[in-house]
Amino acid sequence: MNKSKRQQILTILRDENPHPETELEFNSPFELLVAVTLSAQSTDVGVNKATRVLFPIANTPQAIVDLGVEGLASYIKTLGLYNSKAKNVHKACQMLVELHNGEVPESREALEALPGVGRKTANVVLNIAFGWPTIAVDTHIFRVANRTKFAMGKNVDQVEEKLLKVIPAEFKVDAHHWFILHGRYICTARKPKCGACVIEELCEFKEKTEY
Repeated sequence: MNKSKRQQILTILRDENPHPETELEFNSPFELLVAVTLSAQSTDVGVNKATRVLFPIANTPQAIVDLGVEGLASYIKTLGLYNSKAKNVHKACQMLVELHNGEVPESREALEALPGVGRKTANVVLNIAFGWPTIAVDTHIFRVANRTKFAMGKNVDQVEEKLLKVIPAEFKVDAHHWFILHGRYICTARKPKCGACVIEELCEFKEKTEY
């Protein structure tokens, strides 16, 4: 995969979706932080169903602190690992209240210090809430980057490092959205829909399917 091909791929993906957005529903940086934290090993659809009930009741750090761990768990019990997620989110909210005046910090270090928030979650929040040119590598991005040979790596950190190196600045803010959506709906894990793929001719995946 050379520079020219990457440029063409990104241009096509941008033309197809000029203003990509996350499929998680949120109305503030805090709601985004909670939604992304809850999305670990859960689908965006499942998270949205839970937060549609939770956020009208509690959508600030103090409100979730007031709910308590068990109260919060009752709203997210449809999600996998909901008990541990409730503990992490509740503790994170306590820290936001105590250390950051109830605001989501625009700082990678401060975000990653919150329980349940790793590099990927911090990248998503920094990118979507604050417009940072970060790339949060999830399973979809890892698969697409390796399968197409756009940015190959043995783990998510290697793929993130390579993507940040090879993606031109003009594409960086939106790139992770394009790759996630492409992996979720076209370049799927078991049966990629190569015949319906807008970048099929540029992709270097050898075992392409007709659909």
